[in-house]
Amino acid sequence: MYDVSALKELLKEPKEVMITTHHKPDADALGSSLGLAGYLKKKGHRVTVVTPSDYPSFLNWMSGNDDVIIYSEKNDALVQRIISESQVIFCLDFSNLSRINEMGEYIRAASGTKVLVDHHLHPEDFAQLQFSNTNAAATAEIVYDLIKDMGDGDLIDTFIGECLYAGIMTDTGSFRHPSTSPNVHLIIADLLNVGVKTSNIHRLIYDSSSELRLRFLGYALKEKLVVLQEYHTAYFAITAEELKAYDSKTGDTEGLVNYALSIEGIVFAALIIDRSQAVKMSFRSVGDFSANEFARDHFNGGGHKNAAGGMSLDSLEATVQKFESLLPQYKEQLQAVAQNS
Repeated sequence: MYDVSALKELLKEPKEVMITTHHKPDADALGSSLGLAGYLKKKGHRVTVVTPSDYPSFLNWMSGNDDVIIYSEKNDALVQRIISESQVIFCLDFSNLSRINEMGEYIRAASGTKVLVDHHLHPEDFAQLQFSNTNAAATAEIVYDLIKDMGDGDLIDTFIGECLYAGIMTDTGSFRHPSTSPNVHLIIADLLNVGVKTSNIHRLIYDSSSELRLRFLGYALKEKLVVLQEYHTAYFAITAEELKAYDSKTGDTEGLVNYALSIEGIVFAALIIDRSQAVKMSFRSVGDFSANEFARDHFNGGGHKNAAGGMSLDSLEATVQKFESLLPQYKEQLQAVAQNS
């Protein structure tokens, strides 16, 4: 249960509301944002959803998607005006303002009341109201609980439910991650009761790959997978040229790191991609090995204990060399996790 009395007071009358989420939104980021937007609109608020960047096309089916404003698509002046005019600014599925790029400083300076709704570790102290639960499986789970705790569970309809389900389903790995709690299953039962067709959402997200994306996956698995059995670690390193060769779109590399982690005996995996401006990294781990600490300590990143991201301003080659050079100091820890997995 969350203490929502201050939030109730804040939202007791219709207001200008902005909702934003992190760079390159995934299903939880967009789903929680659009689900919350749908609810607030039902309460009479004027709501605008702004994302820092584009997002995968397989999320375009969500209710409210057509009204999303994408900051990176030459909307700087418009977004600054929205931020300045918003009385309430919801920040969903990120714990640090740096995760929304240039928008972060605009929001930091904004006069509107900031509300953080998130489940990542180490939240930055920038919001007047904070609903942060690192035990939650997804930000969409927190949004669902907030709506219920506000006494408005009856306002969750099929469209809102679909958005929230997408966030919970993907962030739990289709309900196979340890974060899949009894509360998660109770929420899904409620969403089924309001008409959410779960198999359809799974198909829309996971079964809508382009031919080139599948060919890229095959190429990556055959040519780019590196397995370091001594360290129970596997990784992919993808060049900008390889992305271009397969006409890679936003979302096309999503989930690739999980293939490395799926290898028997592997407890730590990485996806290292040259995105031209910087090298972006995704880390996954199992058990007590903290991908979050590894990302924070070495690659200016963070996230969850077993799922985190990072970045490097070095070349792809130098970043890979650094990554491999760090593994010996974690050898005993990785071996212990492997033995207990």
